[in-house]
Amino acid sequence: MKKVLRILSVIILAGFINVQAYAHCEVPCGIYTDHLRIELIKEHIMTIEKAMKQIDELSSAGEVNYNQLVRWINTKEEHANLIQDIAEQYFMTQRVKPVDPANEEAYGKYITQLSLLHEMLIYAMKTKQSTNLEMTENLLDVVEKFETAYFGPEDHDHGHEH
Repeated sequence: MKKVLRILSVIILAGFINVQAYAHCEVPCGIYTDHLRIELIKEHIMTIEKAMKQIDELSSAGEVNYNQLVRWINTKEEHANLIQDIAEQYFMTQRVKPVDPANEEAYGKYITQLSLLHEMLIYAMKTKQSTNLEMTENLLDVVEKFETAYFGPEDHDHGHEH
């Protein structure tokens, strides 16, 4: 009976705790879907782009619908944050591994990947700051460069996991 009460207590307490979900666990579980993460980033970019267009459209209307305007601004911010989470929490902390600088080829690839992830973070931040569609274009360009640097130029079948 004590064990049942303890379990029920834990379940009830867990219901009151606000837990934020991230792009992936840090256990490590060994389950990685790298191609999926890239596709998610691209989907987030499309959502940001749509939000930017809606914000511009709503802002220029004769009678501004501030409720919808705020919702699109929040959507744009949320999806930029999700891109940053994937770049930081998934790729930078779990998938891109430090390399010995003595191994010049591997180290060069490592530095390229880190540089592109950093650039991705900056462009995601810039999409929060304006409705300039050039930022989403730059972001997508960096994501595609990272995709090539990460998977290699010969990997064009993005429907499977390595």
